[in-house]
Amino acid sequence: MTITLYHCMSARSFRPLWALEELGLAYELRMLPFPPRALQKSYLQDNPLGTVPLLVEGEMRMSESAAICQYLAARHSPGALDVGLNEADYGAYLNFLHFGEATLTFPQTLLLRYGRFEPAERRQPQVVEDYRRWFLARLRTLESRLAEREWLCSDRFTAADISVGYALMLARHLQLDAEFTPAVAAYWQRLQERPSHGRALQAQEQAAVAQGVSTRPSPEL
Repeated sequence: MTITLYHCMSARSFRPLWALEELGLAYELRMLPFPPRALQKSYLQDNPLGTVPLLVEGEMRMSESAAICQYLAARHSPGALDVGLNEADYGAYLNFLHFGEATLTFPQTLLLRYGRFEPAERRQPQVVEDYRRWFLARLRTLESRLAEREWLCSDRFTAADISVGYALMLARHLQLDAEFTPAVAAYWQRLQERPSHGRALQAQEQAAVAQGVSTRPSPEL
């Protein structure tokens, strides 16, 4: 069954792209200009939200990046990229999987909107500063855990690391990585050294060029 992923350069849809590469699954990558709801109206027929990601596998369609990672891990890699129900770290796995999006990515979207994407007259420097501090305060909660272990849970790389890893990748695009605490910075370095991370970066670049889409990362537009 063919897996199709709709993706914008280095947007949240990088999470499922990274998972697909980690799992070694065959997939079709369809690149979109950012934001697709404004620049490729026909996409609304596939995803009325107009957002990425959209993952299609047969009749199944999903649009939440962390949920897609959870789905791919459970369906295609039980006990590996996934953490099983009977494993001690199952609860921690689910928590960090969703922490990456709900707690670490959300505040950064406000930095993007009110610091970069809105017209100059609508930008809100105080919102940007408040949520920069908000993000960094919550990120610091990972320091003690990562000081004691290589990966977030179950002594192996999991979909939770992909979820949190993308939040760190987004922070780099926002030039927040200089403020990472030592264990978080070391963790981010390990994540970048994963071969699957490099393959995902290469895959989006090659697909964008082939499909005539800008290779500039969406967070930097």
